[in-house]
Amino acid sequence: MQQELMKVVRKIVLEAPGLGQKIKEAREADPRSLKSIAGEAGMTPMNWYRIESEGQELPEETLRKVEAALGIDFGVSFNG
Repeated sequence: MQQELMKVVRKIVLEAPGLGQKIKEAREADPRSLKSIAGEAGMTPMNWYRIESEGQELPEETLRKVEAALGIDFGVSFNG
């Protein structure tokens, strides 16, 4: 008899006030177009605007892609 695998899931929600504005300011300081930056992060410009307006939750994986596309670490950490 094969035993089923138990899955344990942990979801941590971290509030990061003003993160959308910081992302917007970093994007505006970048000479590339929004389309180019968003494409590098693997998303559409519309999704990028939603992130800047803080109109949706931002998965950590997406935040890391935004940081990589902009070459910036916004200092969001789940440690501690």
